[in-house]
Amino acid sequence: MALIEKGAKAPDFKLASHLDTEVSLSEFAGSKNVLLVSYPLDFTPT
Repeated sequence: MALIEKGAKAPDFKLASHLDTEVSLSEFAGSKNVLLVSYPLDFTPT
């Protein structure tokens, strides 16, 4: 997977939500700000 440049538009993707529905990034385009954060070791014993 190629890295995304700072300030570039993020590619669309879908994820499962906590409400057992699917949410896509494109659903928020133009209506809300979205912050994408990755914590690779969050909630692990390391």
